[in-house]
Amino acid sequence: MDAIDEQILGLLQENARRSFSAIGRTVGLSTNAAAVRVRRLEQSGIILGYTIRTGIDAPDPRGGLEVFIDVRLDDATDFDVFAERVGSISEIVDAVHMTGAYDGMVRAFTRDTASLDRLLRRLKKECGAAQTQTRVALRSY
Repeated sequence: MDAIDEQILGLLQENARRSFSAIGRTVGLSTNAAAVRVRRLEQSGIILGYTIRTGIDAPDPRGGLEVFIDVRLDDATDFDVFAERVGSISEIVDAVHMTGAYDGMVRAFTRDTASLDRLLRRLKKECGAAQTQTRVALRSY
């Protein structure tokens, strides 16, 4: 990755819908050369995907609660194994290995508190979580 690739990443972080021609003009490349670079960044795993940002009070399309669950694993479960197991749970969008009192954190969207309760039970029963602490987001910015 060189300085031009870094410029391209910065442009896409500002606006992921920026056209290849606009990227090329900004970094001094042709439209085709900019497209080739973006595709190479995607294929190499540097760009993993594209997302959108919504307004502060826009309803989340997934609905319900956004929750952050701190997870302490049982002694027999490695975090890589835990991450693989939670990867198949549709409500979970992120799993992060962390330092501190807990082994990691997952971010999830659940319909309601009953769905959250089922998710917490599943983390303990199927994924190796020994203890959890849950925080509910009030608003995202």
